[in-house]
Amino acid sequence: MTRASERPRVVVTGMGLVTPLGIGLEPTWAALMAARSGAGPITRFDASAFQVRMACQVDDFDPTDWMDVHEARRSDRGMQFGMAVARQAVDQAGLVVTPEIAERVGVIVGTGIGGLETLQTGFEALLSRGPNRVSPLTGALMLPNMPSGQVSIAVGARGPNYCVVSACATGSHAIGEAFEIIRRGDADAMLAGAVEAGVTPFGVAAFHRTGAMSTRNDDPQHASRPFDKDRDGFVFGEGAGLVVLESLEHALARGAHPLVELVGYGASADAYHVSAPREDGSGAAQAMRLAVQKSGLPFDAIDYINAHGTSTVMNDISETRAIKTVFGERAYRIPVSSTKSMHGHMLGAAGGVEAVITALTILRGVIPPTINYQTPDPECDLDYVPNVPRPVERPLRAAVSNSFGFGGHNASLVFARYEP
Repeated sequence: MTRASERPRVVVTGMGLVTPLGIGLEPTWAALMAARSGAGPITRFDASAFQVRMACQVDDFDPTDWMDVHEARRSDRGMQFGMAVARQAVDQAGLVVTPEIAERVGVIVGTGIGGLETLQTGFEALLSRGPNRVSPLTGALMLPNMPSGQVSIAVGARGPNYCVVSACATGSHAIGEAFEIIRRGDADAMLAGAVEAGVTPFGVAAFHRTGAMSTRNDDPQHASRPFDKDRDGFVFGEGAGLVVLESLEHALARGAHPLVELVGYGASADAYHVSAPREDGSGAAQAMRLAVQKSGLPFDAIDYINAHGTSTVMNDISETRAIKTVFGERAYRIPVSSTKSMHGHMLGAAGGVEAVITALTILRGVIPPTINYQTPDPECDLDYVPNVPRPVERPLRAAVSNSFGFGGHNASLVFARYEP
């Protein structure tokens, strides 16, 4: 075990993305820089009878690019996404999990729902053809922990391994908990992130009934409009995001190149409502404040915030209030953007994807925009980087990535520019 005074620095050495904007870091980043929406009519099933008929889907995804055909057939779509981002991240990190280090490498891959496609298929078989026609794989593949287990099997990681499930905060919690595992000395490297593949008939119907989804079916490209006065809800998305975290000592010893440093993680609960955030944003503010305090950085070192920014009426107001609570008058000078305006809301995977985007923002010195921002909301009065990317005048020192979930779960991560 490592004493608190000796806690290691934690760096990101690899990243992976599967998003409605593209498969991989470069296609996704290019779409963000082009301010392109990934929304469109639902094509994964016949949605003609649904009140919500649009989503941000992952198109042109071939699981056999990342796993063999036999394995792909025995995997839920979310598991396939998980394998894709894990392969990307491990390749970028140059991490080979040998038997000598396997017990010091762990995996935390979360999901907000689990294998929803598998569950729906199994339930339909039960109702239409009887219990003996339910696939024997259903019981395993619908479990939320399966992507984490499958990734560990694929790379040979035998360290800490489990699944975080905290609705829309899942991805950030997974990365934050992996960060703490390394900091307390229980692992030298962790693969951490989240997946979600919920664009199914039941998923779309269920989340529409919460009243939180946009119904702009006639104009999907402009439906997700975080912080805009005319927003009417989120656009369902799917995808995955994952990072390879390592202690700085471990990364340098094997010749890896640190990309950015993860320096802070804060978590809190609203203890208020199953789906609505506290109107004053106090729970979200608590998570952000803890993350920055634990980073050891001054609050004025935060140069960018990747907002949770769902495009729902109350979330965007409460998050704006939370940012102002934490940063005071300086909040008006911090660029804040919601990339959900482009890739949609991936529920559990959102925090994993947005953590990667936040790291890329620090690395590349361009802030992604909040697209579809047309009519300012007096309740949302910060700098939301409207509609076009913004090159920075000087290198970003540090950035916050926020995730807030149904149930009142809040998580914030602080990434910093890597300084040797």
